[in-house]
Amino acid sequence: MNEPQAAEPADDEISLLDLLQVVADNLRLLIIGPLLAGLAALGIAFAIAPTYTATVRFLPPQQQQSAAASMLASLGALGGLAGAASGLKNPSDQYLAFIRSRSVQDALIDRFGLVQRYDAELRQDARKSLEAAVRASSGNKDGLITVEVDDEDPKFAAQLANAHVEELQKLLARLAVTEAQQRRVFFEKQLQQAKDSLTRAEQALKASGVNSSALKASPQAAVEAVARLRAAITAQEIKIASLRGYLSENAPDFRQALTELGAMRAQLARAEQQEAPVAGGSDYIGRYRDFKYYETLFELFAKQYELARVDESREGAVIQVLDAAQPPERKSKPKRAIIAVIATLAAGFALLLFVFVRHALGNASRDEESARKIDRIKQGFARALGRG
Repeated sequence: MNEPQAAEPADDEISLLDLLQVVADNLRLLIIGPLLAGLAALGIAFAIAPTYTATVRFLPPQQQQSAAASMLASLGALGGLAGAASGLKNPSDQYLAFIRSRSVQDALIDRFGLVQRYDAELRQDARKSLEAAVRASSGNKDGLITVEVDDEDPKFAAQLANAHVEELQKLLARLAVTEAQQRRVFFEKQLQQAKDSLTRAEQALKASGVNSSALKASPQAAVEAVARLRAAITAQEIKIASLRGYLSENAPDFRQALTELGAMRAQLARAEQQEAPVAGGSDYIGRYRDFKYYETLFELFAKQYELARVDESREGAVIQVLDAAQPPERKSKPKRAIIAVIATLAAGFALLLFVFVRHALGNASRDEESARKIDRIKQGFARALGRG
């Protein structure tokens, strides 16, 4: 009973020795083959034109929403519009999208003639080549944006990298990106509309032909108070309309805004009831009230427009370049040593597999049953290839 137990380890030992014997018999092939493959890959790597990578790092425009919002709060009803105009949750991702935008890419293609440089048939092909040569990323901690450009010419790579920042700056000059810019654009439109309405109201007031003596029974201060209330109500309605874009009707801020609007309307109703009718001057009073209404509205929008301009000048869409791209002195690829090592290891593994398969097929050919299976396999491949 001890003999079978001793025979099984002997078989395993013989099998392992057989594998080592196969390696030893083909040792020259397993050494010289991978070395030749590695040398060939190294030679090919030397034949490949080197690629240089230029890098530019910059700080995107910073926003100061808290300061702008606190200043707007002092202006009353329209202060809530600051929250509606803001919304840049992740500015870095937005600027990365700007860099990859077609506007920036087309500007670079035209500026450097990339259609001819990349030997592209279509403009779309040039964009794809540009996308393959450019990598843009942002740091999670430092907030810096990095643009890397690959090219065979180190000077051109640096120029193209720096041009990304320049074209991004031009694009930002055309867009309202920051919170202050969005408020400035919004209030600029509102200010122009209020200005046009004020001009029409002033012309209607002059055309009434009634002088200020018609206001003796209704003091001017009372009329102005009503006009200012109406302007405040209009401003509050604009604020509520903006709040609907990002708050539900059950939100505390939204309900508070509705409460304030109701109080303003009730105050306006009481003020209008207290006004005494003026014989012969009601038309003038109505036109004067409209004039004061649009004048107050114009003043509100003018203050906020100037405030937005101040915030924009302080905050600005200014890109601060930390490290401008310089012509790289060393190539970034191809990495010849890594290519040679990978080619050597891959060739060694392939040759080792080839040696073991060849040895297994040689042993199988000496067994009749295995030889028949091999013949059937060959016939199956021949039929599949249309040779059978």
